[in-house]
Amino acid sequence: MALRHNEILVGLDVGSTKISAIVGELCSDGVNIIGIGNHASKGVSKGMLVNIDAAAEVIQKAIEDAEVMSGCDISNVLMSITGGHIKGINSEGLAGVKQQEVDDADIAQAIESAKAVAIPNDREFLHVLPQEYILDGHTGIANPKGMAGVRLETRVHIVTGSVSCAQNLVKCANRCKLEVSDIIFSGLASSEAVLSPDEKELGCAVIDLGGGCTDIAVWAKGSIVHTASLSLGANLLTTDIGAGLHIPLAEAERLKLNSGCAMVSAVGPDEIIHVPNVGGREPRKLPKRVIADIIETRLEEIFSFAFREIDNSGYRDKIPSGIVLTGGAAIMDAAPELCGRVTGLPVRRGIPIGVGGMSDLVRLPKSATAVGLLLQATRHADLRLFKPKESKGVSLRERLVSWLKEII
Repeated sequence: MALRHNEILVGLDVGSTKISAIVGELCSDGVNIIGIGNHASKGVSKGMLVNIDAAAEVIQKAIEDAEVMSGCDISNVLMSITGGHIKGINSEGLAGVKQQEVDDADIAQAIESAKAVAIPNDREFLHVLPQEYILDGHTGIANPKGMAGVRLETRVHIVTGSVSCAQNLVKCANRCKLEVSDIIFSGLASSEAVLSPDEKELGCAVIDLGGGCTDIAVWAKGSIVHTASLSLGANLLTTDIGAGLHIPLAEAERLKLNSGCAMVSAVGPDEIIHVPNVGGREPRKLPKRVIADIIETRLEEIFSFAFREIDNSGYRDKIPSGIVLTGGAAIMDAAPELCGRVTGLPVRRGIPIGVGGMSDLVRLPKSATAVGLLLQATRHADLRLFKPKESKGVSLRERLVSWLKEII
């Protein structure tokens, strides 16, 4: 569908820590933020729904808050998807140019050819993202439409995900009387929000450090070349703090947000924190370095796994712009510095750019995915009403009936 000025778009980020709804209005120079709704997440673990009723209740609250702020009735949303089920693969396709000049049908055929890769029945294509086109051996073509040639090739990056996970997201939104215009991988959405065109062109990696998952997106020559999602996130920091200091998880989360630091060396030796005790006992006084040590140990592990994913992708040496760290946990003091120490690459903290209106309210790493959903829609306007593919699974009875028809 073509997007029009004054059209309203809504990004719905369903995360393990928070559920955010951000309303954007299309304008002549992009998109203006006009409404926001944020609530602590329920029913979501490691990026996937575990209780549809609980998640739907929070989604409804976030949508209602966004409606009040924006003055709009919300009926359609773009949703994020993440989790360890997300897998990215690169593929190539080929098509013959029928009219000696490349048209839309030729491009579509080349992309369709690239989609001819074997994936399990329980997986779905979420995105097919062209990287480049090759026309009669000439490489590096961004858009071959209208060019003369005979043989059109394309290289694409395909993001796949679990059919059931996508279906459950749609069902959850439908319970709130919302239609889902599209489902977008969180790492791709975050990239749209925090990267500059130069970073995409030169090559960089985005690490989106969320509560339940860490999403990874690698860019080179202006295109996305690798995607992945790790079932590791900042909620592990909360668990470690709670276990290490013997306090409830709610207090551990508060300490992480208010007093957390990613590196012991970034904390002064005289800094003190007050740790609540259970059972009504007096709070304890501890050096702030105690909590920093707990955080640094776990965060270093998460960054190590993320960097291993980048290294194994084969693009480690093709990201001279380094790493952009975003997501809710990226706001923590010294988090980029620790990531740089682990990876040996330049690291900066990524905040959403490229939007107007109430942009000051979303200039935080935790808003990157929700803002990116809106930007993804404006830059790639051919959205579809999301309909997960039918399961290719065939029951034993169906196979027997088919077999009998063949032999009779």
